[in-house]
Amino acid sequence: MHSSYDISAGNLALYAAKQTSGIVVNIGFHCTSIVPILHGKVMRKVGVEVVGMGGLKLTGFLRERMQQQNMNFESLYTVRSLKENLCYVAADYEAELSKDTRASFQVASEGWFTLSRERFQTGEILFQPRMAGVTMMGLHQAVAHCMDHCQSAAITADESWFKTVVLAGGSACLPGLAERLEKELHGLVCPSVANGIRVLPPPYGEKSAWFGAKIISNLSTFPGSWCMTKKQFRPKVRRNLMVTIFN
Repeated sequence: MHSSYDISAGNLALYAAKQTSGIVVNIGFHCTSIVPILHGKVMRKVGVEVVGMGGLKLTGFLRERMQQQNMNFESLYTVRSLKENLCYVAADYEAELSKDTRASFQVASEGWFTLSRERFQTGEILFQPRMAGVTMMGLHQAVAHCMDHCQSAAITADESWFKTVVLAGGSACLPGLAERLEKELHGLVCPSVANGIRVLPPPYGEKSAWFGAKIISNLSTFPGSWCMTKKQFRPKVRRNLMVTIFN
């Protein structure tokens, strides 16, 4: 390997959305991270929020609801397929409860499954974790908390950098999630911050990070100053090793 470039999935998702600054909400397998990024640099001093709610929790919640309805299925793959093809996030949860939301989907080798309230209740646990028996802040509250930290840090006079929120991860592709999060944020943050907030869904679905990497690799300046060569890497390793030994 001639050279390498170390970059987070959050940065790649941001680049895929054609942004260099913003807050990336990465809904991972086990947890969700809320990462503020300014001009391509993760603002760790501002604070990275982590919520213990990820795609696995959503799938597990849907599985429990299906079991309560006496639905028979062979594996978690079936549940995940139904989550990806039938579930969504309601704009207004209470209003959605009074609607007929039944829909069906055929899973290969298992047949047809029909879901009703489970379709929007699954994604709702991101905003109301207590529905899944979890005591923690909701996704909207965690993002608002991150925005408050960004504003308080006063890193730059232009506060617009943290008003763009980019969603990333497979479960972030749930229809309606971006719109619901944007709506909730407007009701949580102060008016000066609320003005200009926008939440962008994953531009390339669950493959957004891959497309972000593709965008970087196609830049005329890449690898150039982006990457560290083997020649640059070796002295750095030796220096770090010496510091470790003498400390």
